[in-house]
Amino acid sequence: MTAERAGRPPGLAIRAGPIDLTSVTSQDVIVVGAGVLGLACAAELAAQGLSVTVVDPGGPNASAIAAGMLAPAMESLTEDLPPRTVALLKAARALWPDFAARHGLTLMEDGAEWRGPDAEAALTRLKALGFAAELRPGGVFTPEDARIDPEAALSVLAGPAGRHLSRATAVGRDHGRWTVATDTDVLTADHLILATGVAEALTGLPPAVAALVRAITPIRGQIAGLDGDAPAHVSRTPHGYAVPDARGGVRIGSGMEAGRRDLTPDLAAARVQVAAVCAALRLTPSAPRVRVGVRGAVVDGLPLAGPLDGLQLALAPRRNGWLLAPLVARVVTDAVLGRPPGMWAADLDPIRLSPAAG
Repeated sequence: MTAERAGRPPGLAIRAGPIDLTSVTSQDVIVVGAGVLGLACAAELAAQGLSVTVVDPGGPNASAIAAGMLAPAMESLTEDLPPRTVALLKAARALWPDFAARHGLTLMEDGAEWRGPDAEAALTRLKALGFAAELRPGGVFTPEDARIDPEAALSVLAGPAGRHLSRATAVGRDHGRWTVATDTDVLTADHLILATGVAEALTGLPPAVAALVRAITPIRGQIAGLDGDAPAHVSRTPHGYAVPDARGGVRIGSGMEAGRRDLTPDLAAARVQVAAVCAALRLTPSAPRVRVGVRGAVVDGLPLAGPLDGLQLALAPRRNGWLLAPLVARVVTDAVLGRPPGMWAADLDPIRLSPAAG
């Protein structure tokens, strides 16, 4: 990373405030947002030898407040997904062993279980979708799903790239280079990756990009941490899921509320859900520690990943951000490096939802 002395970059809209414009820091790639999609893209590009800076103010985000499930089988069982989406989720899961090995992540491939009514029907559906599965007492087990510890994985993925602990306020472009104004200074780069979750559109974004950012629906979800016993692996029930916590105890959550951005826990709802999940799994409930995360989604439930109007998007994975991160990172990395797009790039291409696509 090199530093250059410069005045205000041409054409950049910057909000009023004590910003030092005498120093403009330049690198190959700027990633705005430090959720799993942004950090996965940053780690992949840094591994290719590019200088990368991640701009984010720090603190918890929706990727940290998650269960870390990599669950193509259970997602396909519990959601009415089209065959192409099921195949895409499988392809994303298949990337995880290599992605984890290259970036030093601990991948837990201990499978998942459905504990609920109609176990025979669940088994039939999983097998019809091409997943390995078997009946077990009280449910159906699949070895194909996995999990990861979100906090630990985010910490590891953040290592290769530079961190700029500040809030991006505006972007601009001049002579092919992107400029990002933050609370404290100005950064420039050849490539810009927008991984801002459900944040508002930054000032200066191209109109088509800003329109897509505004079209993202916030999805609010709660997760409760409990001390005590935990299932041997991820367990799904009609009332919610339970995931063993790497730090001990269990994480319980489910349910998505579209259109809500508030982060205030609903303790009453959490207690009801915890009691129902614990009863279904024969776990002993304890006082829940409730956290709230807000994810983004678009109309078809798939991420926005890849180029649009000169920058790269890594946005709106709905609730499958961890599962889809290696695939999103590959699509974005291919685009940044000018490599031919892979077979799933068109499915995630932001242009599919752009007004220009008709």
